Formats: sequence, C-alpha cells, structure tokens
Amino acid sequence: MKKRTLWITQTAVFLALLIVIQAVTASFGSTLITGSMVNLILIVSLMIGGLSCGLTVALLSPIMAFILSIGPPFWQIILFIALGNSILVATWYLIAGKQAEINVFASLFAAIMAALLKFGFLYVSVVKFVIPILLQLPATKATVVGAAFSYPQLLTALIGGLLATLLLPTLKQVINKY
Repeated sequence: MKKRTLWITQTAVFLALLIVIQAVTASFGSTLITGSMVNLILIVSLMIGGLSCGLTVALLSPIMAFILSIGPPFWQIILFIALGNSILVATWYLIAGKQAEINVFASLFAAIMAALLKFGFLYVSVVKFVIPILLQLPATKATVVGAAFSYPQLLTALIGGLLATLLLPTLKQVINKY
C-alpha cells in the first residue's frame, strides 16, 4: 500500500508541476520555453517515479492542457501529443533505464533518440495527417499550427533531455537523502 501511495503522490505532483509550468510559461508566448520545460518534467517524472509515472504524466498532460486552455485548441491533436510524449518517455526508458546512478552517456543518447522519435512522430502524424485531413485548416492557419509541430518539437525535446541529464544526478542525490 505504501508503494502505491508514493506512486500516486509522485504522479500527481509531476502532473501538477507540469500544468503549472505550462500555465506560467504559456504567457511568455514561447514554445521553446514551454516545450523544453514539459519535456524536462516528462523525463524527470520517469526517472524519479518510474515508467508508469512517466507514461501517466505523458498521457494526461495534453488532456489537462486542453481542458485548462493552455495547450493547442484542437481536441483532434490531443491523442497525438499524448502519444508523442509517451514515445519520448518510453524511448528514454529503453535507452537510459531507471538507474540508481545516472549514466551521462546513456542519458545523452536517450535525449537525442527520444527527441528524434518524438519529433518524427509528431511531424508525420500532426503535420501530415491531422492538420490537412482531420482539421482541414485554411493554408495560412495550417502553416502556423504545423510549424509548432515541426522542428520546434525536436529542439524542445533535445533541450528538455539535456536539462534532465544535467539536473537528474543532483535530484537523485537530494531524493536519496530523504
């Protein structure tokens, strides 16, 4: 029972942190800041709370962002964002694992591969499928929405992964003290 309570608490804290970060940084108007912080929290939730925590946060974050109007205004994109987030988390887990000691080289490789896979998935699914087929947006609006799911996704996932690589050893030390 204690382990389940810890999992629920950690997952709730990471999800709440992610929502607050999205709400605060959304006012900056920079997907670079918001996206990087989201990816950082997704990876940290995995490495601190485990795979099920990371995946839960990855899946719920776009739903909560949509409900709170701090994410993309199109419900048709939510599933694809959730899957993209899950790809990031699962890739990181498969490459870097959830080790007691952070392996910097594995983390850097995980950051690169997870970013490439998330970017590739979101580009193909959202830019090439959702926007032209499901949303059928006018060309100018399609270009703007599509741009958000293009190279910025690669950049923000890389930044989030690099920040996680830098912060995780210290976070793990602090957590292990308590």
